[in-house]
Amino acid sequence: MKVPVTDGEGFAPEENDKQVNDVTSEPEETENVVEPVDEFDEEAMVEAAKRAGEAAAEADFKADAERAREEAGDLLAQLAQAQDAVDAAKKEATDATERLARLQADWDNYRKRTAAERLAEKERAAEKLVLGLLPVLDDMERASDHATATSGDDENLMQFVAGVDAVHDKMISILAREGVEVIDPVGEAFDPLVHQAVGRVEDPEQYDETVAQVYQKGYAMGGKVIRAAMVTVTFGGPKRPAPESETED
Repeated sequence: MKVPVTDGEGFAPEENDKQVNDVTSEPEETENVVEPVDEFDEEAMVEAAKRAGEAAAEADFKADAERAREEAGDLLAQLAQAQDAVDAAKKEATDATERLARLQADWDNYRKRTAAERLAEKERAAEKLVLGLLPVLDDMERASDHATATSGDDENLMQFVAGVDAVHDKMISILAREGVEVIDPVGEAFDPLVHQAVGRVEDPEQYDETVAQVYQKGYAMGGKVIRAAMVTVTFGGPKRPAPESETED
């Protein structure tokens, strides 16, 4: 029986050569071999990638949402400021309109008041002028009455009286155009607001408190009595009947 000779390592020389050849040729075989990828690892990587993508997308969405909220807050603040400005402008416009209305009303009242004052002043001035002329008219009337009563058949004196009467009538017509009215109440009922009684005359044939005689004519201007008529009043007669308007009432 043959016993293989070993080289001290426990292997025969042929086995050593074969073993060396196997070792030296092993790298060539490993270079061309591709390690298989585990299918479970690939799915895990895909899932991880998906989760990472979703996390990134969610982070981006949250960031965009936060920016949108901030922008919306800024816009709301600007809108509130704009609304405050609009409200303030409206209030100023309302105040200005009210001030304008008050000024217009004040101006209208001032214009009406000054117009009324000017009219009243004009009326007072005219009234003062008329009151100054009334004694002249009284003197002309008394002179005419006296001349008529004492002239007799003096034709020249009667012509003079006629001239005085013409001037008197002309003055009365001029005053009438200015709103002056003559108060000559002979035969009328006595009115204490218009007449001034200076005497009483008994007359049973006349209604009681009837104007019997006018000593001095009265005058009214613009519906206002500027001088009452001086009259005598009857008494002793029948009572004057009530006016028809009062009887109907």
